[in-house]
Amino acid sequence: MNPLQASLLSAILLLITFPPLGVWGLGAVALAPLMWASIQEPSWKLRLRNGWLAGTLYWGGVCYWIQFVLEVHGGMGGFGSWGAFLLFAVAKGISMGVFSVAVGWMMPGPLGLIGAAALWTGIERLQGPLGFTWLQLGNAAIEMPLPMRLAPIVGVYGLSFVLALLSAGISYVACRRPRKELAPLALLALLLALPGPVAPASPRESVRVVQPNIDTERNWDAPGLAKVEQSMALLSRGGGERLIVWPEAPAPFYPSDPAFAEFVGNIARNSGAHVLIGAVGRTPKNEPLNSAYYFNEDGMISARYDKVHLVPFGEFVPPLFSFVNRITSEAGDFVAGDHIITFRLGAERLGTFICYESAFPEHVREFVKEGAGMLVNISNDGYFGRSAARQQHLLIARMRAAENRRWLLRATNDGITAMIDPLGEVTETLEPYQQVAGTFHYGIEHSTTTYTNYGDWFAWLCLASGIAICTLRQLGSRRPSQ
Repeated sequence: MNPLQASLLSAILLLITFPPLGVWGLGAVALAPLMWASIQEPSWKLRLRNGWLAGTLYWGGVCYWIQFVLEVHGGMGGFGSWGAFLLFAVAKGISMGVFSVAVGWMMPGPLGLIGAAALWTGIERLQGPLGFTWLQLGNAAIEMPLPMRLAPIVGVYGLSFVLALLSAGISYVACRRPRKELAPLALLALLLALPGPVAPASPRESVRVVQPNIDTERNWDAPGLAKVEQSMALLSRGGGERLIVWPEAPAPFYPSDPAFAEFVGNIARNSGAHVLIGAVGRTPKNEPLNSAYYFNEDGMISARYDKVHLVPFGEFVPPLFSFVNRITSEAGDFVAGDHIITFRLGAERLGTFICYESAFPEHVREFVKEGAGMLVNISNDGYFGRSAARQQHLLIARMRAAENRRWLLRATNDGITAMIDPLGEVTETLEPYQQVAGTFHYGIEHSTTTYTNYGDWFAWLCLASGIAICTLRQLGSRRPSQ
């Protein structure tokens, strides 16, 4: 197997690791072929090519559903959607190319294992600031009890480091490196010293969850909207729950309209419950916001959270892709919110984040820092069609629950609607692609985890360490480069 083939094999292994196949154990070996290839290939230009092609294949494969979204909901047609999608995959693949170049500079060697794992972890942390984040390698450890002990301490990035370190060790073995260079693998034994997870107490609270299954391409008129609203009202009837949750939905719900606000207010008053809904808000300049509105038992709007992390192409168009249509039918780009808000439920607080924001661990933890004893993720995954993006999104939300040790409700338009416990396990779900509602059960947690309190210090330390090791190795190396 030559270095190019090995690099592409890593991309394939990564694709098999995540949904739709979800072979979680491959996360510990997936990067090994790429690292081996980077050690074997002396030319940094060829390492860049190999890694870039592997990254393009991986991102195009794991996010294949983006092409569907752009064609069906973005109105771009086949040719335009494929062109934009390929441009996305090529742009995202650059990071793996850079990683491959750096691995060739720092490996093999005594610090190579640590340096490679740290750099991979640090590059993952840069995904969000660079425009799009999704599925860190550490998410593949969701079904691995031992590595998952790290989740509440250093978050998903600590799990990425563990899996990348294992792959680095395999690459060294394949290269027949001296055993002493495998010494950093002994760090993994520290996982055994970490406390195992404590099973959460039986949930004592209940929430009414509405899954309306609204067609994302529906053309709206007054009678059609009235029919949907009445369906929402009927689905909201429960058995005395203190909280009713509607998802982010592809419907013209405008609480700024007094008639609609009164309609939802009546549901709250009649049920004696708080009602949380996804709807369109407005800035003082009348710019649209993707918002979560919270109605109290008296039927009044008591708070509103505006989505901070907007979806590229869905809610705004990045400047590089200005030729691409927006997915949303809103006139103009959505405007991002700029601060965290929690909602009061009696003496407790709820943290509500919207759709794609679940992919930002540093964002979700802020709700818990602000006192949220339970988390809610409202989402409209209907734009994904029946693709694996739904399972991927649920996987990401499970990690957020485990990092912060909180019950987490995913309320979606047409699935996957689920309750997740503080260990990241799914406890209840609704049937997808159905108009249905159900009563889920959860608990309120008050303790905070190390990750909640201190955030991504480990990921940033990994980035700095990886760059430092790579730089020192390159400056001190006399290995010829082509």
